[in-house]
Amino acid sequence: MTILLAPRRARVRAAFASLALCAGAVRADAQATTHLPFGPGERLEFTGRVHVAVSGRGTLRVEGPSDVRGITTWSLHSDMEGKLGFLRASDRNVSWIDPVRMASLRYTSRERHLLAKHDASVEIFPDEKRWVAADGPEGLLESDAPLDELSFLYFLRTLPLTGNDAVTVARHFDSARNPTTIRVIAREEVVVGAGRFRAIVVEMRVRDPRRYRGEGVIRVTLSDDACRLILRLDSDVPDAGKATLALSAYSGTRCELASLVR
Repeated sequence: MTILLAPRRARVRAAFASLALCAGAVRADAQATTHLPFGPGERLEFTGRVHVAVSGRGTLRVEGPSDVRGITTWSLHSDMEGKLGFLRASDRNVSWIDPVRMASLRYTSRERHLLAKHDASVEIFPDEKRWVAADGPEGLLESDAPLDELSFLYFLRTLPLTGNDAVTVARHFDSARNPTTIRVIAREEVVVGAGRFRAIVVEMRVRDPRRYRGEGVIRVTLSDDACRLILRLDSDVPDAGKATLALSAYSGTRCELASLVR
């Protein structure tokens, strides 16, 4: 094969043009993600309780950027731990999202719950409208901006949440988990370890046969400002009881916490 090289000056001009195009793409991506209320460096710490006996703690954090199949992504991390006497449980999830279109590209989960365990690893291809799991299952996507259970929690923070009408969303990569119904049920002041906040309480009705034997209800309390910090998570899990996580500390927020009551 013969490769023809352009004159040096032309090659230099082409190189600078290529760099300019890359810089323009980076600027465009940066501008497209500035509207998001979270970003790399954000870390939320929680304390919690399941029923009355199991104490727990956890973190939600955003890292990045990183590359997934040539796409610049942020990774969302959820690490939760609980204990009952000498028995321990853990739940670790990671979601790699394309922050420009708020779409999940990869999801992993590792659960260790007392006497049970569950692992999952899924590759999600929005442009091909399909997903495939490492252990065999696969399916078609209902949305070109799919989400998993962790990225859905962050997606919730991007919604305006201005009214009380129920909104139905079908964006989970697994069609068996769709749809999710979202509704604002209250605006109130809440006190958590991180402080007192003006807050929005959102009810999510989710389809999750493995955890809830059908439909489950999760209440997410968010700060009533541009940051939409997750202040509290409440759910009722069969055979486990009521689970509550409350924000105890935060760092790396992208905006002013105008809802914090001094």
